[in-house]
Amino acid sequence: MSNARIAALYDIHGNLPALEAVLEEVRSLEVDLIVVGGDVVPGPMPADSLDALLHAGIPIQCIRGNGEREVLADLDGEEMLTVPEAFRPMMHWTAQQIPRAQQRVLRNWPGTLRLDVLGLGEVLFCHATPRNDVDMFTLTSPGDAALSEMLGSVDSSLVVCGHTHRQFERVLGDVRIVNAGSVGMALEGPGARWLLLDRTVQLRCTAYEVGAAATRIRATHYPRAEEFIAGPWMGQ
Repeated sequence: MSNARIAALYDIHGNLPALEAVLEEVRSLEVDLIVVGGDVVPGPMPADSLDALLHAGIPIQCIRGNGEREVLADLDGEEMLTVPEAFRPMMHWTAQQIPRAQQRVLRNWPGTLRLDVLGLGEVLFCHATPRNDVDMFTLTSPGDAALSEMLGSVDSSLVVCGHTHRQFERVLGDVRIVNAGSVGMALEGPGARWLLLDRTVQLRCTAYEVGAAATRIRATHYPRAEEFIAGPWMGQ
């Protein structure tokens, strides 16, 4: 059975105020399903952000991002292979905030998800690319040959991805690629970016009160709180 209306939320990064604003709008649109595209963590409010998603009152399916993968590696006492040294204390702090019940949830998230969406056909959801969760590409880079290698033998007409924190659309042959952008750390500026799939693909931006969000983030013990607040997604 096809899903009629899907909200795709990517790269929340523990920005609970941004997530709360998006969930309020999503509820008003009466979506059938929320797809979470990874990197709910790390960020200033990781456990509360996970809790908000898991109790959103809407069916939800999640895939794992590099953030979840590296946080779980830290919890397992393994080396964080794709995290620069300067960011490892922040990742370790994030790992310590996530209770065991949520850890079990994260361990069950797959790397990709395929769904039949009414009016769009089969859609492949991945965090970065179907190949892995760290590939980087934008609207203009890399060349088609490199992008084709990243995508591999994709047989879906639409691929929804994230990871780079910027919304865009790109076409490679018969495949349409749409980046959902970032709910919590949008590089375009203030506002939470996400996608609505409703026979068409709609790039969405939800406003939230960044001043109040900054106050809440400062009240956490997040080790990079001021740096987070100074990012373009909050415009502080």
